[in-house]
Amino acid sequence: ILQWTIIASFLYAEIAFVLLLTLPIASPSRWNKFFKSKFLAYVSGQASIYFLILIGVLVLCLLDAIREMQKYSNIEATDHQHLDAEMQGNMRLFRAQRNFYISGISLFLLIVIRRLIQMISELAMLLAQSEANFRQAQSATVTAKTLLQKQGDVDESSKKEIEELKSQVKELEKELAKEKKDKEAVKSQAESLNREYDRLAEEHSKLQKGVTVGGGDKK
Repeated sequence: ILQWTIIASFLYAEIAFVLLLTLPIASPSRWNKFFKSKFLAYVSGQASIYFLILIGVLVLCLLDAIREMQKYSNIEATDHQHLDAEMQGNMRLFRAQRNFYISGISLFLLIVIRRLIQMISELAMLLAQSEANFRQAQSATVTAKTLLQKQGDVDESSKKEIEELKSQVKELEKELAKEKKDKEAVKSQAESLNREYDRLAEEHSKLQKGVTVGGGDKK
């Protein structure tokens, strides 16, 4: 009787613990911190051994309850059997069935609790990883915006420099065209001067010839 009282108390504790894990009382991160606390970290070093021991005890209790159920369910009532003995047999069968359900549900909840703890720890790790990835993405976004802004500033300054260079090129082209016109004007002026010089030289030679001829006639 004592062992079944302990198993029933263990079952109630399991139900309460499952409710604590499933209800939105704490976030997975807090549960993960609680599971990784110093005390539980010390206990978790031998948790697999404790788990196997509990599994073994509950399996033995379950098998014992099944044996008791088969034992008292195979008793056939006879006409000469006393009513008190029949009621006592039914009571023992009821207790065996109750013990079967208690041990079976305790065994099932023990496996469920272990799986819940694993899932909560994995969920906490995934949440931490997703938060780190989100922060990294935010940092990358800020960096990209800064680079784009700097690139925009560089593009604007480059555009200004290009416009200034274009204006300088236009001014140089204007000056070059002006110098070309001046050069052509000087060239045409030089050609006209050459023609005038040739004309004057020709007239000078004619006058000189005329003077020479006039002097010869006087003699």
